[in-house]
Amino acid sequence: MNKIAVVGAGISGLSIANYLEKHQLDYHVYERRKKYDLTGHGFLLPKEGIEYLSQIIDLSVLFKQGSFLKKYIRYSHTGEILAEKHLQDVFVISRSALIKILAQNIPAEKISYEETVAPCNIQKGKLKKQDGTYINSDLVIVSDGSKSRIRREIFKDEIMKTVQENEIVNIIKSRDIAARLENNFMKYHHEDGGLAFGILKLSEDTVLWYSQFDNEKYTISEECSADNLKKYMLEVFNDWDPVVSSIVKESDYANVHLWRVYELEKLNSFHKDNIVFIGDAAHPLIPFTSQGVTSALKDSFSLTQYLISEKNTANAFIKYETERKPEIETHIRNGRILLDQFLKPLHQQTENILPISYK
Repeated sequence: MNKIAVVGAGISGLSIANYLEKHQLDYHVYERRKKYDLTGHGFLLPKEGIEYLSQIIDLSVLFKQGSFLKKYIRYSHTGEILAEKHLQDVFVISRSALIKILAQNIPAEKISYEETVAPCNIQKGKLKKQDGTYINSDLVIVSDGSKSRIRREIFKDEIMKTVQENEIVNIIKSRDIAARLENNFMKYHHEDGGLAFGILKLSEDTVLWYSQFDNEKYTISEECSADNLKKYMLEVFNDWDPVVSSIVKESDYANVHLWRVYELEKLNSFHKDNIVFIGDAAHPLIPFTSQGVTSALKDSFSLTQYLISEKNTANAFIKYETERKPEIETHIRNGRILLDQFLKPLHQQTENILPISYK
């Protein structure tokens, strides 16, 4: 196998790097951010995702960094329980924790941080770095996120749409707050629809919370400083159930994050010439699916298997896309259904709907 360049060291980039490392393929990872950038959120990992992770990491290390969830509990914004569902083998972990675990298996000399690949300099399947030098590779695996600059450069006619939902995400260290919570997926919904608050206990001292809101009804100024986001949260959730309002008031907002959600109007091909896309760079999934990590892991596994088994790279890319695209399209449809439910008033929403997409 020839030299492989991996663009992006998020979950999908580090996942494919782990698979390539496992099979002793020649690769190098290029990441524009600093090492262990804490920007981000947390992930739900269903059983299938855990099974794929088990092939490339020690699960005992994973399980120390998050927690298994017992139940999904759906509440009204005043705290009335609307539905409960037992969860089986659904794990929650912060993005930064999973990034660190995946990065541990990658030799330091095989990953370059603060190294931006300029998408405007793609020529004949070659990528160029900011210093003007070309990346020495025979094929390129692109994993630079949902707004992939390389994808937009290659597929110039693509239409990227904003989704009618944004999220504010925060991960806080507070033993006091964590002690009040059980290991459940708790989600509160406003009766008018289009506004929800989710709570996930990551450990005995760490809690992930997030707010989902209809961005046509609830607007946030372009100035997204921590102070402004805190002020917004205090205003919107002041009269919610005390569990929610107290978490909003007591949280530290140093690492709060506003996530503006986008989706492709139509999926592109997952490859072009000697460049192939995985994870969100190939197929952005809106957050209601809770399938981002698992899909990235399955992309990485599938692509690696075909790169090993197929002598012709083009055939490997075609088989990878043929295998993965139908399932991704299912998750996209499910995500849109879940979004439509979220935007409706509570009395019009389907009862006991689980906020995870299954194929």
